[in-house]
Amino acid sequence: MTTVEERLLPSAEPVQLIDQNGVRHEHPQYRLPADEVLVDGYAQLVKGRRINDQAGALVRQGRLAVYPSSHGQEACQVAATMVLREDDWLFPTYRDTVSIISRGVDPIETLTLLRGDWHSGYDPYEHKVAPQATPLATQLVHAVGVAHAARLKGEDTVVMALCGDGGTSEGDFHEALNFAAVFKAPVVFFIQNNEYAISVPLARQTVAPSLAHKGIGYGVPGERADGNDLAGLLAVLGQAVAKARAGEGPQLVEAHTYRVQAHTNADDATRYRNEAEVTPWLERDPIKRLDAYLSEQGLLDDNAKQAAESAAEQAADELRVGLMEDVSPDPADLFRYLHTTQTSQIKEQAAFLQDELAREEA
Repeated sequence: MTTVEERLLPSAEPVQLIDQNGVRHEHPQYRLPADEVLVDGYAQLVKGRRINDQAGALVRQGRLAVYPSSHGQEACQVAATMVLREDDWLFPTYRDTVSIISRGVDPIETLTLLRGDWHSGYDPYEHKVAPQATPLATQLVHAVGVAHAARLKGEDTVVMALCGDGGTSEGDFHEALNFAAVFKAPVVFFIQNNEYAISVPLARQTVAPSLAHKGIGYGVPGERADGNDLAGLLAVLGQAVAKARAGEGPQLVEAHTYRVQAHTNADDATRYRNEAEVTPWLERDPIKRLDAYLSEQGLLDDNAKQAAESAAEQAADELRVGLMEDVSPDPADLFRYLHTTQTSQIKEQAAFLQDELAREEA
């Protein structure tokens, strides 16, 4: 019989169902997803990679203010949304653009924040996606609140709360885990451990055996997965979502992946790591390994690959065209959406700004 302590412990090694060479591995607890699920996942990975690359180009063209790329982490991005139902919630970070788009949010609206036009360019309620959070781990507390509210209302909603390894060093992370555990909130904490919090390596953040172990102190069961293996991620995250939905409380999943590119376009990664560290991770690319597996199984031919690439290119074209359009911001928007009914102070400030603008035009 499994003890409480054993139930909380993550696997000794990250769960992997398809290795970097595209070879399938059996696992005693997790099963390979259905063929059609993996084929669909492949197309989403290809689209996610193209979006990452296109967004990087748009930064260089001055159409985006900043872009935190998830190049190489697309399996995490896609898996996080594939395991959710339509009425579930996703709470993303600033690096989870691909995940948000995979959830169905319009790409142009998704990138509005990173363009610098709005704090969020989309309606969070339309696709059940919270605004992207730039401050580390603050969204986790909000995610737990939504999950707790759903439980109080008798809904079977599950909340997927994303964060990076750097976020686990913030107090909000620990507060969120503790609250979720005490109130059995149906939330899955999904840590994308890409080895760096900007320039700070994981070894300088914690000496815990793994980030998944951090749940033990709060009574939250943890699990580890190969973050570049879409199949393994779907199996692990899918089980975590099912447990949370069944009333077993919060779950913690750590994906072991790597930030192949710089933290953002404003970062020079060569100052704190060398090429020899990055190169091995290129061989663990999530798209290459799934391509190898599906091709070997006769599930992915040249026509299917071309279809995935064409769909990805179309998404990139739409993104490029949409973000090339100039925006004419209305200064009054600074005050328009602060309150349902404007306060006297806000009205006074709005009038002052309008007066100043009128003087400039005169």
